[in-house]
Amino acid sequence: MNTQAEAIAAPDATRPPRRRLLDVRHLTKHYPITKGILRREVGRVRAVDDVSFHVDEGETLGLVGESGCGKTSTGRCLLRAIDPTSGEILFDRGNGEVVDIAKVDGRALKSLRRDMQMVFQDPFSSLNPRWTLLDIVGEPLVAFGMKPGRTLEERVADLLQRVGLRPEYMHRYPHAFSGGERQRIGIARALALNPKLVVADEPVSALDVSVRAQTLNLLEDLQAELGLTYVFISHDLSVVQHICDRVVVMYVGQVVEVTETNRLFYTPRHPYTEALLSAVPKPDPDLISAHLPLKGEVADPSRVPPGCAFHPRCPYAVDRCRTVEPQLESLDGTLVRCHRARELSLRGVE
Repeated sequence: MNTQAEAIAAPDATRPPRRRLLDVRHLTKHYPITKGILRREVGRVRAVDDVSFHVDEGETLGLVGESGCGKTSTGRCLLRAIDPTSGEILFDRGNGEVVDIAKVDGRALKSLRRDMQMVFQDPFSSLNPRWTLLDIVGEPLVAFGMKPGRTLEERVADLLQRVGLRPEYMHRYPHAFSGGERQRIGIARALALNPKLVVADEPVSALDVSVRAQTLNLLEDLQAELGLTYVFISHDLSVVQHICDRVVVMYVGQVVEVTETNRLFYTPRHPYTEALLSAVPKPDPDLISAHLPLKGEVADPSRVPPGCAFHPRCPYAVDRCRTVEPQLESLDGTLVRCHRARELSLRGVE
């Protein structure tokens, strides 16, 4: 592989070929740090730093990492909720039309909203408390030309039924529902325009454990029924193992590992992935946990350490890790950013 983008683009021979729905190349999102009356730029927060990956049609791709690693910023860039600093986000709309989301604007961007939607993390703050479910779920439909009336109500009733809610609820307000039910309302709103891609940003982190399983099963059922493609953002690897086909591990705005979910959990290649896996709760109370606590905190994205960004916390770091930045390389079906990936034997889940 000559470049990171070529490595990402390489097909996995173990999986049947599927149409590439989304191709992210060298995506960057920097926030300027200004100082003084003249607002002179004195630095940059590298929230997303040269990120590349792809998403195939019908799959669920997980974006994982600690808080502050850049996964949510990446998800918002994919939908142009925030504007990327540079890079390409190539989206296949079908019929041979491939659009660079990072560059479209105006009407073209609004048209893309039909194909891409988001499920937000907090089901309490993402719904307008002054609107009924008919207003909330029907808003995207009205925005794209559907007139209020019987047709709108029938469509909203169908969407509510798809997510397990009764149609007569459409005239109630969000305060009348539990957290799990509110998240189902958010999912119904995301499905209103029949999107191809749904970005789910920590969709179950604010829910009780029992409700999480129901919501995850709902997402899987909807994917099978409607042919949806998910980008699933989470810090909970046990959830990721349940729902994702492939996983992208991020640290300080960079991709450090990309691989199939089972391969990630049982044969991790990056020390950061090993540490994340060691923190996954074990269902057997008699099983002794080999938790590997990481030293320190996630690096400041405005002052990323030289060399490998993970080296101040890595138990396997050597001198080269402190001075030379590693590149994303292919190793046995895994893309990994680590100088010592070929020589280390890391522990997966037990």
